[in-house]
Amino acid sequence: MSLLTFPAPPDDATFPALRAEVRAFLSETLGPGYPAAERARSWNGHDPDFSRKLGQRGWLGMTLPRAYGGHGRSAIERYVVIEELLAAGAPVAAHWIADRQSAPLILHHGTEDQRRTILPRIAAGECYFCIGMSEPDSGSDLAAVRTRALPEPGGFRVNGTKLWTTYAHKAHYMILFCRTDRSDDRHGGTSQLLVDLTTPGISIRPILDIAGEHHFNEVAFDNVFLPETAVLGALGQGWTQVMGELAFERSGPDRFLSSFALVNELLRVLGTAPDLAARRAVGRLSAHLMVLRQMSQSVAGMLSRGENPALQATIVKDLGTTLEQQIPEIARSLIEAEPIPGSADPFAATLARTLLAAPSFSLRGGTREILRGIIARGLGLR
Repeated sequence: MSLLTFPAPPDDATFPALRAEVRAFLSETLGPGYPAAERARSWNGHDPDFSRKLGQRGWLGMTLPRAYGGHGRSAIERYVVIEELLAAGAPVAAHWIADRQSAPLILHHGTEDQRRTILPRIAAGECYFCIGMSEPDSGSDLAAVRTRALPEPGGFRVNGTKLWTTYAHKAHYMILFCRTDRSDDRHGGTSQLLVDLTTPGISIRPILDIAGEHHFNEVAFDNVFLPETAVLGALGQGWTQVMGELAFERSGPDRFLSSFALVNELLRVLGTAPDLAARRAVGRLSAHLMVLRQMSQSVAGMLSRGENPALQATIVKDLGTTLEQQIPEIARSLIEAEPIPGSADPFAATLARTLLAAPSFSLRGGTREILRGIIARGLGLR
């Protein structure tokens, strides 16, 4: 069995002055009256104006070089900002995917023109991305991708469908994972293409979630022509590139703080003198959160050193989403309250929103079954 380690996070992982600055900004921008049920949207809250304000403060594109509109700061500093935003339930969805994974991907694999055209707009909070990975009938098995972009003079002709593309209807670009030759090699022959979503032949159809809200979409490509300049990185290297991208997607505090608004509401309702059962439950929950936070910060440190902690990130995602899904059940075991969407009772409304969202926590970014297969292979167990 392979040895897997989570190195200690950098000593400066707390950055108290930066954390205080972000908290002051959030207090002023969101205000104390920002409803708990809205905070429970977590990173699904879409507010372009809020994203632009973050860009103006220098809190988007933080790790990008200044030459591309970024701020040259560390991955740990970015982690501090992200953690505070998520803990406050800030509406970060507009810029979320672009800042979290599209920008690093373009920085490392894009052409100079792609970097200079797109990265400054991401850092300004004015350019939004969606993920073109999942497809109908393939679940989280990315190697089963069937969308093809076949070469023709001057570019590629794309046909296929992408599914669960969060906020595609409000995004400017998609990074499309597809096959760029006619082979059926599960890992070879795949590439990533940078897609302007206003390109003719692309249709975006809404998929309503269990709460009746529109986050997800089905995106269909019908004989879409993309120029040669759409290639991101190297042809045929899509699998390697997308695995690196997933390290950014799976390892951050978003993988254990999605239910944090409910944790805050639970503590508020329990008050200052909870009974023994509540103290034990909250103690276990706090311990799990602290361990996950340490592991997640460790991954951020590895990313800042240019390492590829794909396996560690997968473990953080699996453990974190398991905890996120347990939190509503823990809350229900301690507080007798019905989950009521839109209730005037903040706890009931927050519980309802979290319960309805919780099934998606272990689906987005890879299902639990897929992740555990990756972990088993990484540890030499299969």
